[in-house]
Amino acid sequence: MEQFETIIGDIDSFVWSIYLLIPLLAGTGIVLTIRLRGIQFTKLWPALKLGLFKRKDPGSDGDISHYQALTTALAATVGVGNIVGVATAIGAGGPGALFWMWITGILGMASKYSEAFLGVKYREKDAKGEVMGGPQVYLKKAIKGPVGKILGVLFAIFGALAAFGIGNGTQVDSMTSNLDSAFGIHPTITGCVIMILVGLTLIGGIKSIGKVTAAFVPFMIIVYLIAGLIVLVIYAGNIIPAFGMVFHDAFTGTAAAGGFLGSTIALALQKGMARGIFSNESGMGSAAIVAAAAQTTHPVRQGLVSMTQTFIDTIIVVTFTGLVIISSGAWQSASASEEAGKLTSVAFDSAFAGVGPKIVALCIVFFALSTVIGWAYYGERCAVSLLGIKVQLPYRIVFTAMIVVWAIWKSDLIWNIADILNGLMALPNLIGLLILSGLIARETRAYLQKDPDLSEGGVELEPLKAFSLQGGKVAWVETEERVTKL
Repeated sequence: MEQFETIIGDIDSFVWSIYLLIPLLAGTGIVLTIRLRGIQFTKLWPALKLGLFKRKDPGSDGDISHYQALTTALAATVGVGNIVGVATAIGAGGPGALFWMWITGILGMASKYSEAFLGVKYREKDAKGEVMGGPQVYLKKAIKGPVGKILGVLFAIFGALAAFGIGNGTQVDSMTSNLDSAFGIHPTITGCVIMILVGLTLIGGIKSIGKVTAAFVPFMIIVYLIAGLIVLVIYAGNIIPAFGMVFHDAFTGTAAAGGFLGSTIALALQKGMARGIFSNESGMGSAAIVAAAAQTTHPVRQGLVSMTQTFIDTIIVVTFTGLVIISSGAWQSASASEEAGKLTSVAFDSAFAGVGPKIVALCIVFFALSTVIGWAYYGERCAVSLLGIKVQLPYRIVFTAMIVVWAIWKSDLIWNIADILNGLMALPNLIGLLILSGLIARETRAYLQKDPDLSEGGVELEPLKAFSLQGGKVAWVETEERVTKL
């Protein structure tokens, strides 16, 4: 078993190394940021107004509103990655890891916009009349020939499997461990309760999921941010120095301090990027699956709303967690990876003596439960695209049953396996985004010239086109219109 864990650890390190995923993630984000002319900076406010205040485009196709699509995506991303993931990144890579998490967020906003745009543009309907969209659809439809088909199938396979890791195992592990530690609740009991709650939510499909997440996702984020703000007020004098450490250590590494063993620049970068993508999922393609279900009149509109999810997740929630851990000095108490995951509890306990771990445990339950619900939908859509509508119910049953399995079976392996599957899921999507970046940029500019502040709408959809290599030359050819899967 020890040898197997070593092998998994080595694979994880390679997937998230400077030789594979890190340059691809960063490179894709840079390319899209340039081609989209910094859309994450210029259109952030109009996008927030559309998603949070206007909330929907009346009379448009889709299963759920802009707002419900946003909150479902937030439900899937604002999870243990925002609490435990940030803690493990800083615990292993030092304060500098937070800087690299920010970079994944800033560049990832362009990636998140692009994949959501494609998710809506190429969406279909399944045999039940429910929307089917995401990389498993647009990679096959927008890239003609075997390349697109292979990329789409690979994404669907890794997505269906990744849901059991990032969206189930890691979340359940964090919930059960923290409730056991803070309140003495046995993991099996927690697992059974979670299984029932998730199962009841999944019965109603995406419309039920959208209603549930729209109701409690804003509440859970606000509660966590208020608690974090209280900690930061207590350590207000350390906030500016904390920012200084973040920027300094991102490029110099971190010397040993307290129980902290020290880290290099490469380790800060690796842990920051890996946990950043674990938290906001930008580039993974997962959020495009729920974006495709949004009721919207144009792909650009939902793409911009989806982009705000990365901003809220990483630039706001992750930053709060990171500053709480650094300004309180809790980061110096980590001397092993298993202790690193508890840094947020240590930080909160220093401000809320005796009840800090309980506050964190309850926040983790809300965050993680919402993630399980969101990822159940992601995995199911991937499975249906591979095997047809007949697999929908069995997938939901197996996914729900695995909650109890993860609650009983404890292993640090699930975190490394989740990281690997996340990376493998992102690879085909990132390749597709690079290939389709020209189409995304052209259609985005065309829409924003007519509706720059997203107030008008009513801009006609452009015909579906697909990337094709004909005689060694790049061409964009018209492709089939939206179809219904039988």
